[in-house]
Amino acid sequence: MMFLESAHIRINLHHGMLIVALTVFVKDLGGIGGGVQAWTYHYSPRMKWEDGHIWCKKHFTGLVVIHNEEETAFVNDLVPFTRRYYWIGIKKVEKVWTWVDANKTVPLEAQNWATGEPDNITGQDCVEIYIKRDNDTAKWNNEMCHHRKAALCYRDSCIPDSCSVHADCVETVGNYTCQCHPGFIGPRCQEAKQCPVLNETFRGGRMNCSHPFAPHSYNSTCEVGCNEGYELHGYDLIRCDHTGQWTASLPTCEVKQCSPIFFPITGNMTCVDAVKPFSFGSQCDFTCQEGYRLVGNDTLTCLASGNWSEPLPTCTMVQCNSLKSPPHASMQCHGLLGEHSYGSMCALQCEEGFELIGNNITKCSASGHWSHPHPVCRAKKCPALNFLPHGSLVCTDPHGSFSFETKCVSTCDKGFFLNGTANTECTSSGSWSTDVPQCLAKKCPALNSPPHGFINCTDPHGSFSFGSTCVSTCDKGFFLNGTANTECTFLGSWSTDVPQCLAQKCPALNSPPHGFINCTDPHGSFSFGSTCVSTCDKGFFLNGTANTECISSGSWSTDVPQCIAKKCPALNSPPHGFINCTDPHGAFSFGSKCVSSCESGFLLNASADTECTAQATWSREAAHCLARPCPLLAKPPHYGNMNCSHPYSLSSFGSHCNFECEEGFWLKGRSSVLCNATGHWSENLPTCQPVQCKAIPALSLPLSMNCSHPLGNFSFGSQCLFSCEEGFSLNGTDVLFCSSSGIWNNSLPTCKAEGLPVGTAMLLYTGVGAASAVVPLVLIGLAMLVMTRCRKRGNSILTDEHAWDENVNPAFES
Repeated sequence: MMFLESAHIRINLHHGMLIVALTVFVKDLGGIGGGVQAWTYHYSPRMKWEDGHIWCKKHFTGLVVIHNEEETAFVNDLVPFTRRYYWIGIKKVEKVWTWVDANKTVPLEAQNWATGEPDNITGQDCVEIYIKRDNDTAKWNNEMCHHRKAALCYRDSCIPDSCSVHADCVETVGNYTCQCHPGFIGPRCQEAKQCPVLNETFRGGRMNCSHPFAPHSYNSTCEVGCNEGYELHGYDLIRCDHTGQWTASLPTCEVKQCSPIFFPITGNMTCVDAVKPFSFGSQCDFTCQEGYRLVGNDTLTCLASGNWSEPLPTCTMVQCNSLKSPPHASMQCHGLLGEHSYGSMCALQCEEGFELIGNNITKCSASGHWSHPHPVCRAKKCPALNFLPHGSLVCTDPHGSFSFETKCVSTCDKGFFLNGTANTECTSSGSWSTDVPQCLAKKCPALNSPPHGFINCTDPHGSFSFGSTCVSTCDKGFFLNGTANTECTFLGSWSTDVPQCLAQKCPALNSPPHGFINCTDPHGSFSFGSTCVSTCDKGFFLNGTANTECISSGSWSTDVPQCIAKKCPALNSPPHGFINCTDPHGAFSFGSKCVSSCESGFLLNASADTECTAQATWSREAAHCLARPCPLLAKPPHYGNMNCSHPYSLSSFGSHCNFECEEGFWLKGRSSVLCNATGHWSENLPTCQPVQCKAIPALSLPLSMNCSHPLGNFSFGSQCLFSCEEGFSLNGTDVLFCSSSGIWNNSLPTCKAEGLPVGTAMLLYTGVGAASAVVPLVLIGLAMLVMTRCRKRGNSILTDEHAWDENVNPAFES
């Protein structure tokens, strides 16, 4: 509520002009701060309208702008009377009456002209207001703009700090109102409307928001983008509007899916999925079974486009080159998948007199090559025949020098005689048919080499023959005692006797550590010819030569060897496990002991410890780490299916099982379970529960119901039979069953009364007539009325308030 508190008239001399100011103070009793707001009116000395307009703009807000009748009456009461009246802020602009300072057309309903005005006389384009005039007081009149009148000015209540930049300050009589722009609230319209707060982080994407006024408020915008390999579902840009609501729901980023791929049984496929099976980032590796070759890329990756990086590879059977039989041979090939395919075998046999160079059997390997080079059949060789001393040898060679079917003839020089058969032939067995004969000269007695020595003769005409010269030498380790040279003379005797050979000495030997030495001395202890054998204790082996011999120089042929602990095969940590060893004689040597252990989720399949024995073998095979088993999931839940993957072994650590239910059932529990490192499943096994239909409430007579529930009350598979009492007929189906979608197959039936029989009507008429003979006409009319009502009622029982709309299933009504 606002009321006029006081009014004052001030007369000032300003820049040599008379200024009369009328100040109006208006107090707002309902204001929050309890302060005073002022809206003042002022008027100038007489001047032209244009000068008054400039004067008001310079000293105050401007010429008066009057909005309504209340303001007109207020100004008329407040401003004093003057005979020439007052200019106000209206002028004709382009033939339209306009509030000049606001540059707005004055609406017809707001125009307040005096009687007969405006008269549209040329030049009368400015407006004055009649203040306290007897007739048409507070009304407007159009006047010549050059006439001189007092200019009625005002200083408004609105100042720059009255409202925020998000509002228009609207003047009222003695006060103002902040009219908020859309999207802003508050006394000064300083607060932006709030929208629900959004979570700016979500899987598979990113969201960038800008908040020009306040977080999640009017004109806040959020732009959503998906990461590579994800696609946007929804709008990518949402904005908080002026009502405090987002222009759309927050979108989601879904991972791109590639088409499922399957590999033939002749190969293997291993896939690793980053998010979902066969989705962006999934990688599948392919290998072929032995004997098959991979055609295509061995690795496929699901790309951000939803396509696989390469076409699906295939496995084709390996083929080897075809073989031909070599000369002088026969060859046979056979194989289950073809003569020259993987696994086929070829066998070759040479003719008589020829021998095989190479392997007679070759196989087509998994690499597409034959296991052995192609063999050849070569004529068998007989030993080469030497030049016949003091004679000649002539040969013919159909298959090569001194080969199968070669024939040779021997003859002697003059002065020598042939000892043997002249002709010989190379047979199919690779031997000559007869020995080559000799051409012999005259002989001397044969000489024997001296013990521990040997004799070397030069025999120009045969062994120990005329002209032979012999030189005796001792074996290494022995020295000569006598004359070395002798000659066969023309008398058939030797010029000197054969000399003797005596043995040399070597240093004594000691046994090696972890071993011992044993010697034999044919010519005396540690003498030339002595041989010593070193052996090692159990669990050690010789590093060096076991045997050494006293040689001719008087030294041993080799040093005494060392005895080193035997090595067992190096052990590697088992997959998913570790191994720890102690080595008294060196890593993995005789006496080494090793203990195996497993990672979490794995168990040893055998004893943990093993020892390197004297035989250089481990006392036990190294244990393996097997995935810890979980209880076997033998079968899926009733009315459901189970799909499991086992990365290590059946129902073991890392195994993962997914469950789903048959039509008409829903899954109670988790849809997937995982075998953890403790050997337990991560969740209890889910069950498949039947879908429930809306329960049918107890029925009132005449309708009755009999239901069977094989899987539970009013659930999938339940069936209800309906019937009516005598005198009523069933309207609708007599059987309802609960479908897999949890909806009854039809609406609930109703019972309809049958019509009144004719005999019953006649009996009623006769009884009424007999009892009411005094008034027969009235009773006849009453009986007819009763029959008519009964007939109508019989047709209308259960058709109104008890009848069901055929489009409504009563089983769903509570």
